[in-house]
Amino acid sequence: MFSLRNLPNLLSLLRIALVPPVVYYLLQHNYMPALVLFVIAGVTDSLDGWLAKHFGWESALGKILDPLADKLLLVSSYISFAWLELLPMWLVLSVILRDIIIVAGGLLYRFFFGTVVINPTYISKLNTLMQIVLIAVMLVSLAWLPIDEWVITLLIWVVLFTTLASGIVYIFAWGNRAIYAAKKI
Repeated sequence: MFSLRNLPNLLSLLRIALVPPVVYYLLQHNYMPALVLFVIAGVTDSLDGWLAKHFGWESALGKILDPLADKLLLVSSYISFAWLELLPMWLVLSVILRDIIIVAGGLLYRFFFGTVVINPTYISKLNTLMQIVLIAVMLVSLAWLPIDEWVITLLIWVVLFTTLASGIVYIFAWGNRAIYAAKKI
């Protein structure tokens, strides 16, 4: 039975469902539909977060679906752009490696010490924002309004910097948590 309380999770599922068509259109060099779907995904991301917080419709499932939808869309977009040779592979690998570090740190902490609570840091939120901005600017440039190459190059370097900074912050955070937890044992 449908309840409005489930709307944020349904919006996250919609974002997950948008990933294959976005990738398809990117790989077909059909950038306008990819841009439109990427914008729809962005709007539903904002809307599901607002609904969950504003109405208290947060759920354990939503805490998994929302970041999963974000990561699937971003990583698949980055891989697609690298495949098309529109983004450097080293940038894509740094984005993926950062995510692997976060997940591996969480899993190791869970295995050795117990419950994991991952709170995004400010640099992590900035990193996600910059990753989204880079993809959006590239899509706008390819689909509709050409943007100077130096802007995209600058964004690539900003994404690399925020990705590395965020990864380092998470490494230190997991390390500090592990040291603190080990001292309690």
